Amino acid sequence: MDWYSIVKFLHVISAVLWVGGGFVLFLLGVLAERAGNIEDKLQAMRASGQLGGRFFAPMSMLTLIFGLIMCSFWVGFSDLWILIGLAGYATTFSIGMLIFKPTGERIGEMIAKEGVTSAVLAIGDRMMRAARFDYAVMLVIIADMVLKPTARDIGVLAGMVLVILVGAALAFGGNRRLVPSAA
Repeated sequence: MDWYSIVKFLHVISAVLWVGGGFVLFLLGVLAERAGNIEDKLQAMRASGQLGGRFFAPMSMLTLIFGLIMCSFWVGFSDLWILIGLAGYATTFSIGMLIFKPTGERIGEMIAKEGVTSAVLAIGDRMMRAARFDYAVMLVIIADMVLKPTARDIGVLAGMVLVILVGAALAFGGNRRLVPSAA
């Protein structure tokens, strides 16, 4: 076995833990939302805030570090798929650190002080919307890492753009909320 294989294995393992763990929380939130279970939805959001800095950020950083090591020693940084992967990573890491972590923590604090209020639910709804976009970006990163598109792979690149647009539409379009409406 060579060093490249070891670093690639560590890169994939950390990515699976990062993306898979986040997807489970996202799925729990979506299932709770569809079932109308406010408490379970809030629990998934609180867990996202609690795990953001303790688990997701370290796993995402390890994913990046191992990827950068592979690029530095073996692959290089000039291929389009590397640039797409880095842009996707920067996007999803920013969403995690600037939206998920502080919002999850804020929800926890608000619930501890005030209980579950319509303001808490509205914040949670915005967090779930951001998660829809975040996982569209994650899906593009995964496809990018597996398919390694070049500028000639118009169909793959168009598919990636479509996934981002659908994720954005799911995140920012419509107004589906779990907040009870005032009659």
